[in-house]
Amino acid sequence: MKFYIMPLALLLIACSGETKEVQKEETILVKTEQVAATSLKNEITISGSIEGFSTVRLGFMVAGKIKSISTKEGQNISKGQLIASLDPSNYLIAKQLSDVQVNATNDEYNRLDRLRTMGSVSESDFSKISFSLKEAQLQQKLQAKNVEDTKLYSPISGVLLNKQTEVGEIVGVGTPLFILSDIQKVLVLASIPESELQHIRIGQAANIYIGALDKSFEGNVNEVGALADPDTRAFTVKIIIENKGLHIRPGMIAEVTLNNPRQKKGILLPSSCIGNDANSQNYVYVIDKASHKAFKRNVSLGKIINDKIEVVSGLSPGETVVTSGQTKLSDGSLFTLSK
Repeated sequence: MKFYIMPLALLLIACSGETKEVQKEETILVKTEQVAATSLKNEITISGSIEGFSTVRLGFMVAGKIKSISTKEGQNISKGQLIASLDPSNYLIAKQLSDVQVNATNDEYNRLDRLRTMGSVSESDFSKISFSLKEAQLQQKLQAKNVEDTKLYSPISGVLLNKQTEVGEIVGVGTPLFILSDIQKVLVLASIPESELQHIRIGQAANIYIGALDKSFEGNVNEVGALADPDTRAFTVKIIIENKGLHIRPGMIAEVTLNNPRQKKGILLPSSCIGNDANSQNYVYVIDKASHKAFKRNVSLGKIINDKIEVVSGLSPGETVVTSGQTKLSDGSLFTLSK
């Protein structure tokens, strides 16, 4: 025995004896735009930090106790200005002892020189006193230099960035105590990806925005690093800025924009046609003219340029996207073009 299964819809119609018209799917009115490749301004934007054009770390050439400090952090300092001094007492005593030694040796030298002219002193004895006098005089110069080295002067004009000592502290020879930086010009230190390094040149113009000052400055690439960071594979770029008014200070954060001379093509779309789902995935609706349906397409976005957004991936030139009415669409919805 054979059984035949009749579709439920036909069975209902057959049982009722009535014929019902199938409801047509609703179409949604939309506006569209054809995707085209546009010439884009190719810019490289990187973050960096400010440092002085030249920075020196200063310490004393002799050891001793700090007697005075004449400047404070953040103050401007002129070249040759006294920064700090040590207690010179011990060095002054050593200088006085060397003076006594020079005077005594000089008297002995003069006495032997007179005897030498009379032939009463051998050349060997006179040579010894000559060497002793020269040694005493050199020792005198050394002690005089030690006294002078108890005063620390600035070798450049700049601003005192850091002070690492206080009056009364005992310090050693060469210990860095003061950090001084010349900020008539400043440098922006930034890291650039190795993929962009080929487009960077010495002297290349750069725009620098400093948020702390809410102001932009013009600068030029001064140095391009030759060695990549082993972790980030990025290269250090130094950009020089004229610091008129000395308002830019080391440690400030800067945003650097470098123009890439090589133009590139890209896709720009109105921001209004970009959707964002619950997973923070950006998407657009692409229409299929043959079926009159709109399909959801995930896209990756780039920079905002004027009032449009760069689409990095997900679309190709020649495709058509929905620019109005997309909020009513779902994947595969029928559409009608708005006139």
